[in-house]
Amino acid sequence: MTLLTTLNEDIKTAMKAKDKETLSVIRMLKAALQNEQINIGKELSSEEELTILSREMKQRRDSLAEFLNADRQDLVEKVQGEIAIVEKYLPAQLSEEEIKEIVSQAIAKVSASSMKDIGAVMGAVMPQTKGKADGNQVNKIVRELLNS
Repeated sequence: MTLLTTLNEDIKTAMKAKDKETLSVIRMLKAALQNEQINIGKELSSEEELTILSREMKQRRDSLAEFLNADRQDLVEKVQGEIAIVEKYLPAQLSEEEIKEIVSQAIAKVSASSMKDIGAVMGAVMPQTKGKADGNQVNKIVRELLNS
């Protein structure tokens, strides 16, 4: 079952439950997927769907950080609810230990020895963690391991 089919089913469920918040988030996700599908002119692959979901999640995490800095608790709660809904459609997230293992393997693979090699390490790590880990968290762990 494609992601769009799943979203359509979840839209129906949210409408029946009169869950306006969930309904609006799912509609935003569906719109993002359909817009991308129109832009590229073909059905989206699961990889492309994952990229779009990851982008939506990143936007919400960035908003959350901004609202926390601005001390806007009303908006923080709203965005946290949206994040919880988007997470349902993403694959299970990697733990910090799993990310460290992937990063360690990548550092060994590209023979990285200093911060100059961060681009090569990130290039090797990101395809493995796509959609399964926040890029900022991965970057932090890469910097941590390269500095030690």
